[in-house]
Amino acid sequence: MMEAKALAKWIRVSPYKLRRVANLVRGMDVDAALNILHFNNSGSSLPIEKAIRSAVANLMNKQEASRISSDDLYVKELKVDGAFMLKRFRAASMGRAMRIRKRTSHISVVVAEKEE
Repeated sequence: MMEAKALAKWIRVSPYKLRRVANLVRGMDVDAALNILHFNNSGSSLPIEKAIRSAVANLMNKQEASRISSDDLYVKELKVDGAFMLKRFRAASMGRAMRIRKRTSHISVVVAEKEE
Protein backbone atom coordinates (compact mmCIF):
# COMPACT_ATOMS: atom_id res chain seq x y z
CA MET A 1 0.00 0.00 0.00
CA MET A 2 1.44 3.34 -1.08
CA GLU A 3 0.99 6.52 0.89
CA ALA A 4 2.45 10.02 0.91
CA LYS A 5 2.41 12.91 3.35
CA ALA A 6 2.26 16.68 2.98
CA LEU A 7 2.62 19.44 5.56
CA ALA A 8 1.31 22.99 5.34
CA LYS A 9 2.80 25.04 8.15
CA TRP A 10 2.16 28.48 9.61
CA ILE A 11 -1.27 28.90 7.99
CA ARG A 12 -2.76 32.20 9.16
CA VAL A 13 -6.21 30.72 9.95
CA SER A 14 -7.32 29.54 13.38
CA PRO A 15 -7.28 25.77 13.95
CA TYR A 16 -10.96 25.84 14.95
CA LYS A 17 -12.01 27.14 11.54
CA LEU A 18 -9.76 24.70 9.70
CA ARG A 19 -10.98 21.69 11.71
CA ARG A 20 -14.59 22.43 10.79
CA VAL A 21 -13.69 22.07 7.10
CA ALA A 22 -11.27 19.15 7.68
CA ASN A 23 -14.04 17.10 9.28
CA LEU A 24 -15.99 17.31 6.02
CA VAL A 25 -13.37 15.51 3.92
CA ARG A 26 -11.50 13.21 6.31
CA GLY A 27 -11.58 9.64 5.00
CA MET A 28 -13.09 10.51 1.61
CA ASP A 29 -11.83 9.76 -1.88
CA VAL A 30 -9.37 12.39 -3.08
CA ASP A 31 -11.48 13.46 -6.07
CA ALA A 32 -14.63 13.86 -3.98
CA ALA A 33 -12.73 15.70 -1.24
CA LEU A 34 -11.17 18.14 -3.72
CA ASN A 35 -14.57 18.72 -5.30
CA ILE A 36 -16.16 19.52 -1.93
CA LEU A 37 -13.27 21.81 -0.94
CA HIS A 38 -13.21 23.64 -4.27
CA PHE A 39 -16.90 24.54 -4.13
CA ASN A 40 -17.03 25.16 -0.37
CA ASN A 41 -17.72 28.78 0.49
CA SER A 42 -15.36 28.83 3.48
CA GLY A 43 -12.04 30.60 3.10
CA SER A 44 -10.32 27.96 5.19
CA SER A 45 -10.94 25.28 2.56
CA LEU A 46 -8.22 26.68 0.26
CA PRO A 47 -5.18 25.73 2.42
CA ILE A 48 -6.62 22.24 3.01
CA GLU A 49 -7.19 21.80 -0.72
CA LYS A 50 -3.61 22.87 -1.43
CA ALA A 51 -2.27 20.43 1.16
CA ILE A 52 -4.24 17.52 -0.31
CA ARG A 53 -3.06 18.39 -3.83
CA SER A 54 0.51 18.51 -2.53
CA ALA A 55 0.18 15.08 -0.91
CA VAL A 56 -1.18 13.62 -4.17
CA ALA A 57 1.72 15.17 -6.09
CA ASN A 58 4.19 13.73 -3.56
CA LEU A 59 2.69 10.28 -4.09
CA MET A 60 2.74 10.54 -7.88
CA ASN A 61 6.41 11.58 -7.86
CA LYS A 62 7.51 8.36 -6.17
CA GLN A 63 9.14 5.85 -8.53
CA GLU A 64 6.90 2.93 -7.70
CA ALA A 65 3.72 5.04 -8.03
CA SER A 66 3.57 4.94 -11.83
CA ARG A 67 0.76 2.36 -11.79
CA ILE A 68 -1.51 4.34 -9.43
CA SER A 69 -4.29 6.58 -10.72
CA SER A 70 -5.76 9.40 -8.67
CA ASP A 71 -9.12 7.56 -8.62
CA ASP A 72 -7.62 4.94 -6.26
CA LEU A 73 -6.56 7.43 -3.58
CA TYR A 74 -8.26 8.52 -0.38
CA VAL A 75 -7.52 10.92 2.47
CA LYS A 76 -6.15 8.55 5.09
CA GLU A 77 -5.29 11.15 7.71
CA LEU A 78 -6.03 14.88 7.96
CA LYS A 79 -4.81 16.60 11.09
CA VAL A 80 -4.96 20.28 12.04
CA ASP A 81 -2.74 21.46 14.89
CA GLY A 82 -2.36 24.85 16.44
CA ALA A 83 0.89 26.74 15.91
CA PHE A 84 2.18 29.86 17.60
CA MET A 85 -0.04 32.86 18.28
CA LEU A 86 0.73 36.43 17.38
CA LYS A 87 -0.12 38.34 20.54
CA ARG A 88 -1.41 41.86 20.03
CA PHE A 89 -3.15 44.43 22.22
CA ARG A 90 -6.10 46.68 21.56
CA ALA A 91 -7.28 49.59 23.65
CA ALA A 92 -10.28 48.83 25.84
CA SER A 93 -12.52 50.91 28.04
CA MET A 94 -11.29 52.72 31.16
CA GLY A 95 -7.66 52.80 30.02
CA ARG A 96 -7.22 49.04 29.85
CA ALA A 97 -5.66 46.90 27.14
CA MET A 98 -7.24 43.70 25.87
CA ARG A 99 -5.14 40.91 24.38
CA ILE A 100 -5.85 39.74 20.84
CA ARG A 101 -4.56 36.31 19.85
CA LYS A 102 -3.99 35.90 16.11
CA ARG A 103 -3.84 32.14 15.71
CA THR A 104 -1.91 30.07 13.18
CA SER A 105 -2.14 26.41 12.21
CA HIS A 106 -0.28 23.41 10.81
CA ILE A 107 -2.06 21.00 8.43
CA SER A 108 -0.84 17.42 8.05
CA VAL A 109 -2.31 15.27 5.26
CA VAL A 110 -1.66 11.59 4.48
CA VAL A 111 -3.01 10.28 1.18
CA ALA A 112 -3.03 6.50 0.61
CA GLU A 113 -4.01 3.97 -2.01
CA LYS A 114 -7.27 2.10 -1.40
CA GLU A 115 -6.88 -1.53 -0.40
CA GLU A 116 -8.66 -4.07 -2.57
